Amino acid sequence: MIETQVENEAADARLKRMKMRSWRRGTKEMDMVLGPYADAHLAGMAPEQLDLYDQLLRENDQDLLPWVLGQANAPEALGGLIAEIGQFARTRLQR
Repeated sequence: MIETQVENEAADARLKRMKMRSWRRGTKEMDMVLGPYADAHLAGMAPEQLDLYDQLLRENDQDLLPWVLGQANAPEALGGLIAEIGQFARTRLQR
C-alpha cells in the first residue's frame, strides 16, 4: 500500500512538472501549443508516451516550432508525437 502511494505521488509530481514545463516554454507560441495539449493528454498517457513527451520537453523551442508547423523534419523518434501535437493545435484553432 505504501509503495503504491509513493509511486502515485511521484507520478502526480511528474505530471505536474510536465504540465508546468509545457505552459512555460520560453516562447508564447510554444506555450500555446504544448500547454493545451498537455492539459488534454498527459493524464491519459502510458508511461512510454510520457517518457517520449518528457524527451520532447527537453528540446529547444526554436527547433520545436518548425517541427510542429511542418516547416522542418522532426527527429524520427519524435515524429509521431510532433504530428499528433500539430494536429491537436490545428484542430483547436479551427474552433
